[in-house]
Amino acid sequence: VGQAALESGWGQRAIRMADGKESYNLFGIKAGTSWKGKVAEVRTTEYHQGVASNPTEKFRAYDSYADAFTDYARLLSGNARYADVLSQGSDASGFAQALQDSGYATDPKYADKLVKVIGRVHALA
Repeated sequence: VGQAALESGWGQRAIRMADGKESYNLFGIKAGTSWKGKVAEVRTTEYHQGVASNPTEKFRAYDSYADAFTDYARLLSGNARYADVLSQGSDASGFAQALQDSGYATDPKYADKLVKVIGRVHALA
């Protein structure tokens, strides 16, 4: 939930389709060449060697939030790239750092931001 909050700006930066409809992509998952589903093209912030740019990228689009959660779980569990992420168990800081180290996001401060948001989510619970 914390990662969905971070990626969507607490719901304020939802990834939308060209017609304005919701993409239900809560986790900022890009649509790579293997993705065969719908896509939403939006400007995003990417970091390369610590320098931010704002390219237009293709993101996966879903029919529901449930589909987004299912795909996110499938992505992490079905890709060896994320094995270290899943091995973190209930350690939010370790999970966040492993996500960053795996290349999930290009933001060099991604892990720190995610830990802060997860802390806020826990405080609300």
